[in-house]
Amino acid sequence: MPNIGMSELLIILGIAVLLFGGRKIPEIGKGLGEGIRQFKNALKSEDKVEEKKPEASPAPPQAGAR
Repeated sequence: MPNIGMSELLIILGIAVLLFGGRKIPEIGKGLGEGIRQFKNALKSEDKVEEKKPEASPAPPQAGAR
């Protein structure tokens, strides 16, 4: 897979400016950054919840059960 050079990045940036406009691009970047940050925080909090969960212990035998 070839590397993306400076000319390719400029073409992609130019297309993005044409599609979204100059004022919209910072808003899109901000939204993307917040989404990535929230995703990372959710992964971290999920890991903490899993660490705090006690291991499941077997249920005690019921009276009268054979």
